Amino acid sequence: MIREAVDARTVRIGNAAAWELLRKAAKITVAKGKQLAHLHPQQDGKEEILKQVMGPSGNLRAPALRVDDEFVVGFHPDFYRQWLQGK
Repeated sequence: MIREAVDARTVRIGNAAAWELLRKAAKITVAKGKQLAHLHPQQDGKEEILKQVMGPSGNLRAPALRVDDEFVVGFHPDFYRQWLQGK
């Protein structure tokens, strides 16, 4: 069930707001093209995570999904299929 949807074209999520969302995540998966990066805020730190999840416009890259305490940022259809089957 989707509790909240935010349109990235109209709502800007900058560095500070993105970090507030991501800092308590258990795991963050970032998809860029065919590459996946698995990050953990407690280990990888704020600067590295923001470098990966922020787009060139200074906005949180889309799509960005939160399911429980995990985030997925970016699009990779094979990963989504596998990840959502496990949820």
